[in-house]
Amino acid sequence: MGPVAEPKDVGGLRRKAERLTNRLLVLASRHFRTELPIPAVRFDLRGKCAGQVRTTDSRGFLIRYNAQLLQRHPRTFLSRTVPHETAHVVAFGLFGPRIPPHGQEWRAIMTFFGASPERCHSYDVEGLQTRRLRQYEYHCDCSIHHLTSIRHNRASSGTVYLCKQCGQPLQQLRKPVVD
Repeated sequence: MGPVAEPKDVGGLRRKAERLTNRLLVLASRHFRTELPIPAVRFDLRGKCAGQVRTTDSRGFLIRYNAQLLQRHPRTFLSRTVPHETAHVVAFGLFGPRIPPHGQEWRAIMTFFGASPERCHSYDVEGLQTRRLRQYEYHCDCSIHHLTSIRHNRASSGTVYLCKQCGQPLQQLRKPVVD
């Protein structure tokens, strides 16, 4: 079975988003007279989140965009989400990773980009699939608890979770509840 064909404009929209990301970084580099890191850009974010910035090493960044939201809302995605995520890279590049993600530095950069410094998007996300995590049952002296696969894996590696009611450590029951 071959690769699934995407609608014609998706590749073009991705290229536009990448070019805009790079143009905003060049603009900020010139304005702040400093060399900013050029992030890797991927379009693999899924679910309801429009974009995300991650650090990859001491000076590297990765911007992840949601291709489905880009396709559904191209104008607002390019005018809001791309500047939003790029402003994170600029703010972290200028002031370090310990600043508040949507603090005054980020808001000033958003304003410099001519974008509204809004923290959250208002895109229609109806029908977008989010990742469903497997649930595992744990118990304590007073109750049964459901931990996601993330917390289950941490518990398997030695992290101890305590019940908020009785304070006892949670112990795993045998099988996963939801796939």
